[in-house]
Amino acid sequence: MRHDHLITSKQLSRADIEAVLDHAAEIAADPDAVAHRHDGRLLGLLFFEPSTRTKMSFETAMKRLGGDVVDMGSVESSSVKKGETLADTVRVIEGYADALVLRHPRQGAATMAAAFVDVPLVNAGDGAGHHPTQTLLDLYTIRENAGLDDLTIGIMGDLKYGRTVHSLAYALTNFDANQHFISPESLQLPREVVYDLHQQGASVREHDGLEEVLPSLDVLYVTRIQRERFPEEQEYREVAGEYQIDADVLEDARDDLTVMHPLPRVDEIAPEIDETDHAAYFEQAHNGVPVRMALLDVLLGEPTRGDRDE
Repeated sequence: MRHDHLITSKQLSRADIEAVLDHAAEIAADPDAVAHRHDGRLLGLLFFEPSTRTKMSFETAMKRLGGDVVDMGSVESSSVKKGETLADTVRVIEGYADALVLRHPRQGAATMAAAFVDVPLVNAGDGAGHHPTQTLLDLYTIRENAGLDDLTIGIMGDLKYGRTVHSLAYALTNFDANQHFISPESLQLPREVVYDLHQQGASVREHDGLEEVLPSLDVLYVTRIQRERFPEEQEYREVAGEYQIDADVLEDARDDLTVMHPLPRVDEIAPEIDETDHAAYFEQAHNGVPVRMALLDVLLGEPTRGDRDE
């Protein structure tokens, strides 16, 4: 890969993406082959927002590579509560670890933090900005289920505040993909994102309903309406629950439609979908481990000396 830090999916070329996904597939097929690749190395976890899948899969990935993690813990129990700046926090934890993973509620925080450290820094979500490692595991799941070229994908829900959506949309411009965006008008993609996608030659179409486009979709990527991103509670209440997927909705879908969701879900996808062949969101979450193992292996570079000598 061409970068020491991974801040946004805009950094990634098709070759970068395919290299990580191919390596992830190799790891998924034979995880023992990399079980001691990074013995003795440490990954620093700095999560300023709650996380289950991203945090635990990074920790699992590092440990399955032979390394370990050091965790800043909750904001409430850290020096952040004493007024320490993000720049100082990352510079301190850089001294304890070989790479850093940062999640922060402020858009642009990862870009700023990366300017202060020399070890690789991975953006695990910066407000409504970007979430590039989620995108990599999303692409891996799409490739396994539908392929990445000659793809028609519908992305539905909170497109305004959804960082997973923004990252995925940019990454898909590297492939032959028709992108359909389904949302209420108040949650449409930011205009600057639409402009960027068009500038990159992407096929982008916006809809306020799923019905007209559903029969043509290979993949339906559903997202949660993110209550925590709304500046006003009333604004959230006006759109909450507006887009929901159940068996009746999918009656007109193709038999091989793949339904994805970055999780957590609230009520966007009915539990009855879980047992159908459409559901791929738990597989998607599980794919976070081999994909993040592959990414860390690339970013950390050469194996430890002891592993090379075996």
